[in-house]
Amino acid sequence: MPADQTPGRPASHGATASGATAPSGAAPGASAPEHAWRTGDAPRRVAQTALKDLPWEVGVAKPDPAIVVDGVTRTFGGLTAVSVDHLEVQRGGITGLIGPNGAGKTTLFNLLTGFDQPNTGTWSFEGRPLGKLAPHQVARLGVVRTFQLTKALSRLTVLQNMLLGAQGQKGESFLRALVPGIWRAQERANTEKAMELLTRFKLDRKKDDFAGTLSGGQRKLLEMARALMSDPKVVMLDEPMAGVNPALTQSLLGHVKDLREQGMTVVFVEHDMDVVRDISDWVVVMAAGKVIAEGPPESISQNQAVVDAYLGAHHDAPLTVEEEDRVLAEAEAAIAREENADGDVIGSDTRREEDR
Repeated sequence: MPADQTPGRPASHGATASGATAPSGAAPGASAPEHAWRTGDAPRRVAQTALKDLPWEVGVAKPDPAIVVDGVTRTFGGLTAVSVDHLEVQRGGITGLIGPNGAGKTTLFNLLTGFDQPNTGTWSFEGRPLGKLAPHQVARLGVVRTFQLTKALSRLTVLQNMLLGAQGQKGESFLRALVPGIWRAQERANTEKAMELLTRFKLDRKKDDFAGTLSGGQRKLLEMARALMSDPKVVMLDEPMAGVNPALTQSLLGHVKDLREQGMTVVFVEHDMDVVRDISDWVVVMAAGKVIAEGPPESISQNQAVVDAYLGAHHDAPLTVEEEDRVLAEAEAAIAREENADGDVIGSDTRREEDR
């Protein structure tokens, strides 16, 4: 934390970070992103304003958290994969989750979305506990995710994959499926929505292709588009840029930013720090299962704990001129000692040969 950063929450809790009074019934210090957008503020500016006065501390309280995690741990045998004391995700912003391989990022995603259960702890979305909910129940509440390895069904077409993402489909019931009049109108609406999303993600020309024929980057686009079929409030993206060519990376970045523009909360795992700096409003850093740092993107590279986590506590830093001179002198002295020692050994061997 920089010297001029004051620890603790902002002093005023009766107003939002932007200075506007919180709406009646809101939690103290809560911001109202929807209201701010109606007044014409850009969503990114709203998110950054809400976060700008927060201290760069692990577990810092957010003005308007969408997700709150408390005391969540997950162990596998003797290995602690996740141990998060407290974490809050700001509503309406893009939060980057970074850390070395094996830091626990994907495991945390699995816990928050119902794909795994923790040993201890609680977590909630909009104040509603998510513990013991199955993935489809979490998704119905508005929290959806993508995966490192895409989950597109290869033998279904792109359009069919999209339709799988729609919720509350009346035709899923066996009896209702026998009466087309019940579900036909809904299916038309779902198909129109799917085509709108495919057009937005530039996959509309692939709608009749099998998903298995798509490139890796196109599958990433399909998975993100399919996640939006349920009109989520929170989108969690696990390494969305991994294995994607540069051209599609730029497209994906644009789509992630668009999610924020539409009022969604985004949490994404990423290893490319250029990407993290480009789109994140806030960054959370994990190492060995723990959250070791939080702050705006520009603060992370200054954090010694983050540098140590990535490079090791005894990483090599650039030497000053004085340090270089000292190291060189020590090296020369060591070489001289070795040469003297070798000379003594050779001389001793020569004398022994003469004595013989």
